[in-house]
Amino acid sequence: MLPKYLAGGISPTIERKPMSIQRPLPQDGTAPADLRRAAVHETIEPLALPLLLLEGSRIVEANRAARAVLGDHVAGEDARVALRHPEAIRLIGMGDGESVAIPGFTGARTFWQLTRRNIGDDRWMIELDDRTAEADVSKAHTDFVANASHELRTPLAAIIGYAETLGDPDAPTDTATTLRFNQIIQREAQRMLTLVQDLMTLSHVEAEKHDPPTERLDLGALATRVVGEVSSLKGKERVELAAAEGGLTVLGDAGQLEQMLRNLIDNALKYGGAETPVSVAAIHRDGRALLTVRDRGPGIAPEHLPHLTRRFYRTDPGRSRASGGTGLGLAIVKHMVERHQGALDIASTLGEGTTVSVALPLAP
Repeated sequence: MLPKYLAGGISPTIERKPMSIQRPLPQDGTAPADLRRAAVHETIEPLALPLLLLEGSRIVEANRAARAVLGDHVAGEDARVALRHPEAIRLIGMGDGESVAIPGFTGARTFWQLTRRNIGDDRWMIELDDRTAEADVSKAHTDFVANASHELRTPLAAIIGYAETLGDPDAPTDTATTLRFNQIIQREAQRMLTLVQDLMTLSHVEAEKHDPPTERLDLGALATRVVGEVSSLKGKERVELAAAEGGLTVLGDAGQLEQMLRNLIDNALKYGGAETPVSVAAIHRDGRALLTVRDRGPGIAPEHLPHLTRRFYRTDPGRSRASGGTGLGLAIVKHMVERHQGALDIASTLGEGTTVSVALPLAP
C-alpha cells in the first residue's frame, strides 16, 4: 500500500537544513586577498601600458611598464608621494573615467595623460598614457602652418602695398617708378608661386613615404642627363659631371630622383661660390649607389648642419629669400631619400665648401 502523500497526491514537508561549505585555505596559508592581488599582478605585469593599482591613496601594485616610468620604489607608496605632480594627485578625488593631461610629467618635453578606472571596494587603477609623440606631431603641424603663413604673408603684403600705390591717382609715380613697382610685384608673386609649389611637392612626397618605388633606374644615366640639361642653361655653365659609373641600378621614382638632384644642384649654385664649379658624381660606394653634389663655396657653420633639413630653416634668411629660396628644398630632398630607403649626409668645411651625399640601395 502506498504512503498517503503518494496515493492522495499530498506533498510531504521536507525540512532543508542550510549547508555550510568550508573552503579550505591554501596549503601555504595564503589569504584570499593575497591571492586576488597575485592574480592582478599576473594580469597587469606584462602589459605595455603603465598601470598602477591603488587602495585608497596607496599604490599596492605597479606593473613593469609603470615601474620603468616611475621607478621600482612606487609600489607601497602613497600616490601623492609617488606621483608628485599636482595634476596627477587630483585623480585621487576624481571620478571613474576622468583624466588629467600633464605636460612635463617625466621630463621637460614629455606629455602624459593619466586616467582613473574604478574597480570597487575603494580600489582603483591609474592608466599612464604617454602622448609625447602625438603632442610633438601636433606642435610640428602648428609650427608648419605658422611658418607657411608667415612665408606667404610677406610677399603678399608687398604685392598689396605696391598695387595700392600704383592704383592711387594721387601718388606721384613716373614711368620708371611704375615699371620698378610692377617688377617687384611680379617677383613677389613668383616667390609665392614657388612657395606654394614646394608646399604641394612636400605634401605629395610625405603622402607617398610608405609607398616604396619599384621602377628600375640607372642612376648614372639620370645624373648624366640632368647635369647636361642644367649646364646648358645660362648662368649654370659651371655645373660639371665629375663621374658617372655604370651599373648603378636602383629601384626609384624617376621624377622624384630627378627633382632631388636638381634641388641639390640649385642649392649649390645659390649658396656656393659665385664663380666656382659645382661637381656632381654618381659612383659605387660600400655596396650602394652614391650620388654627390659638391660646391666650393664659403661652407656652413657646424651648428647649422643638424637643422638644414627642417622646414623653413635658413642659415642666412635674408640671402635665402633674395636668391628665391623657400627654405623647403632640403626638407623635400630628405623625404624623397627616405622614401627610397636611402641615407642623406651633409658635410661642410668653412672656407672650403659643402658636399651633399645621397646613398641608395642597389636594386637586387
